[in-house]
Amino acid sequence: MRTDPTDNGGLFVGRRPGTAPTRYRELPEPGSPARRRADAVVAHALLGLEIVLSLLFWGPIPAGALWLASRVQYWGGGVFAAILVGFAAMLVVLMGGLMVLKRIDQAWILVRRAAGVDQRQGALGRVFAVTAAICATAFAVWFLLVNGPGSSSFSGQGG
Repeated sequence: MRTDPTDNGGLFVGRRPGTAPTRYRELPEPGSPARRRADAVVAHALLGLEIVLSLLFWGPIPAGALWLASRVQYWGGGVFAAILVGFAAMLVVLMGGLMVLKRIDQAWILVRRAAGVDQRQGALGRVFAVTAAICATAFAVWFLLVNGPGSSSFSGQGG
């Protein structure tokens, strides 16, 4: 096999070392039906937790960062310090939340496989997209129907 760059003019031909497909000797024995049902319940619970945590990304986490920024400004830190602290706190919490969501998604894949489902990909992308659509729709309904986009001086809302 010619994988030395000097042999093939610098072009890599073939597979990189260590990237061969995984081959198992035999299929693992499936668990009992009761065990598979219990694994399916755990998988549903993990998916529900993933949905709840991803819903936090679209309201409570940004609101908490705004609250923290307002506290920093109130304590005398100034507007720039408040914006900096709020933005940094929101980034840290969002990135930490994504790390937690990724781990929950990996656990969900493993539990689904233990339940007898040939699960190869996680649901994090779909969950995140659906929660974003739900929260964007809820915000649009609130903004357009409940709060109203107009000025409180001219829309009949203010006093």
